[in-house]
Amino acid sequence: MTRTSRRVGIVLFQLGGPDTLEAIEPFLYNLFCDPDIIDFPFARIGRKPLAKLISTTRARKVQHHYATIGGGSPIRRHTERQARALETELRGQGIDAHCFVAMRYWHPFTREAIEQLQAAQCDEVVLLPLYPQYSSTTTGSSLNEWRRLFPHDLPVRCIETFYRNAIYLDAVAEKVNQALSRFPVPDRPEIVFSAHSIPMSVIEKGDPYQRQIEETVRLLTERGGWSNPQRLCYQSKVGASRWLQPSLHQTLRQLAEEHVREMCVVPVAFVSDHVETLGEIDHEAREEAHRLGIMQFEMSAGLNDSPKFIRALAQLVHEALGQPVHTLVPIRSAGRTLAEPQYAAAAGLD
Repeated sequence: MTRTSRRVGIVLFQLGGPDTLEAIEPFLYNLFCDPDIIDFPFARIGRKPLAKLISTTRARKVQHHYATIGGGSPIRRHTERQARALETELRGQGIDAHCFVAMRYWHPFTREAIEQLQAAQCDEVVLLPLYPQYSSTTTGSSLNEWRRLFPHDLPVRCIETFYRNAIYLDAVAEKVNQALSRFPVPDRPEIVFSAHSIPMSVIEKGDPYQRQIEETVRLLTERGGWSNPQRLCYQSKVGASRWLQPSLHQTLRQLAEEHVREMCVVPVAFVSDHVETLGEIDHEAREEAHRLGIMQFEMSAGLNDSPKFIRALAQLVHEALGQPVHTLVPIRSAGRTLAEPQYAAAAGLD
C-alpha cells in the first residue's frame, strides 16, 4: 500500500440533510438553487424565486418523513463517524490523513470543508464522493460545487465510483446476510434491491447511473451467492415524468399478488442510514407490505461506519494516491430541465 509523509486531505462528499424540522425548508431551498438540479432559460433570474416557492410547498409534504425518524436526518452524524473512522484507519496504515465532510445542501457545506482543509495545511487532496454509483445529479453536482469553490493550488485526485470494489461489496453482502438471518429460513425470502430513481431524461442523455446500479446488483449477487429469488426496483419518484421503474410501491403490490410472504429490502445506492432508508423503506414500505399481507419485512442496515466498509474506503484512498493527479474540469450535468428536477431534488429527501 502507498505510504506517504505528506499530509493528505480526504474530502467525503454527501448530499446532506436537515438536522431539525425547522431546517427542512432551508435545506430544500439550497437544493433547488443547485444549477445541476434545475436549469432553464434565464435561470439566473428565476431560480431563487422558484426555489423559494418549491421549498416552501415541499417542506410541508416531507416533514412527516423526518418526524418518523426522530425529527431530523442522521446523515451528518453517520458521515462524520465515517470520516473519523477512515482517518484512524489510514493513519494506522502510514498515511498522514485528515478527513473532512462536505455536504451539498446543508451543514457542513463544501465551503466549510475547504476552509478546514486549508487550515490543516494539507499537501494533496483526495475527493471521495460517498455515492457508490456515478450520476450527474449526485457525484457530478458535488464535484461541480468543489470546482466552483476550490482555489486549485493543491494536487487533487478524485474517486468517482466504487461500486466494483470487492471490500465494499463484501461489506454490503455482510449487511444482507445479517438481515436474512432474521428469517426462519434465510434462503426463502425475496431479496428486493432498491435504488433511488432518477428521470429517464437523465439516463437518455448518457448518465451511467442505471447501468451501474444493475451491475452493482449483479456483482452483489455473485458475491453473496444467495439462492433467494431477487428483483430490482427504484424508489422516491416524484411528478408525472418518466422515471426509472419499477417503483418500490409497484414491487410491493406485485409481490403481494404473487403471494410472497417474506421479503428483504437491500438499499444499493446509499452508504448510510437516512430518511430514505429509515423513513421511506423501513417505516412506510414496511407498513404498506404488512397491509398487503406480507408477513415478514426486513431491511438490510446501512453500512455507516462498519469496519469492512471503512477498510474499503481506505483501499480506495490508497489506490487514488497511486494514480496521477486528477485535473477537475467542468462536469456537464445531463438532462437538466425545469419540469423534471432530478434525484433528491424532486423527492426533497436527504
